[in-house]
Amino acid sequence: MFRRRDRIQYKTPEQIRKMRAAGLVVAEVHQAMRESAGPGVSTAELDRIAEEVIRSSGAVPSFKGYDIGFGPYPASICSSVNEQVVHAIPAADAVLEAGDLLSVDVGAIVDGWHGDAAITIEIGEVAPELSALRAACEASMWAGIRAAATAKRLGGISHAVEHSVEHSGDYGIVTGFGGHGIGTEMHQDPHILNYGRPSEGPRLRPGMALAIEPMITLGSPDTAELEDGWTIVTDDGSVAAHTEHTIALCEDGVWVLTAPDGGVEQLGELAASAARGE
Repeated sequence: MFRRRDRIQYKTPEQIRKMRAAGLVVAEVHQAMRESAGPGVSTAELDRIAEEVIRSSGAVPSFKGYDIGFGPYPASICSSVNEQVVHAIPAADAVLEAGDLLSVDVGAIVDGWHGDAAITIEIGEVAPELSALRAACEASMWAGIRAAATAKRLGGISHAVEHSVEHSGDYGIVTGFGGHGIGTEMHQDPHILNYGRPSEGPRLRPGMALAIEPMITLGSPDTAELEDGWTIVTDDGSVAAHTEHTIALCEDGVWVLTAPDGGVEQLGELAASAARGE
């Protein structure tokens, strides 16, 4: 989400372990969001809870104060509901209702290193098509993460996400937005679109840390920006889902830095020994 830098930053194994600490804080926030989000709860209250978890862990929110020209972002999470795709600002009057689909994106900094991840949460009982949308988005993220362990170029990740979405249903893959490199800044090169050819992009190498971040909709892939300069919504008003994990490419596999188990359950032998040995 947001902007990125102009070159790829390769990390040492020790630096990746520092990023893991930030990733675990993000995972704690996600668990708190799952436990707290429900009908009658405002997104401002979720933001308060998220910031409390981050700071009580000795971390700093990545998002709060982030500025891309519209003034500093005022919150610790992005809380996007239904047709809001990404970057929606938490508000006291944004009260969740049963049937909503809520995406929570959050970042944390530990000792100068960032973790960044997003989840989509069903609020109460949702329509079957919304539950399927959420599941398809999650599946496409994991398809991209698995591809990171075997693909030769970045486009292999993008292609895997696209292929997964296309085989899950008739969904729109949001254009322009996607994942990114991450490390000592929240957003670095390379930019990772959720569609593309396997032969495109830079070579995948150990030491890369990437945020894999699909965003899909029940309708058109086109989006619009609201007047607040942050919130991105679907152009046709269709509901969107958004998921993300920060991963590191290690010599022997992938370490999902923002997953509590390091990605072992989903990746099996594709998971790095650092993840399997935790």
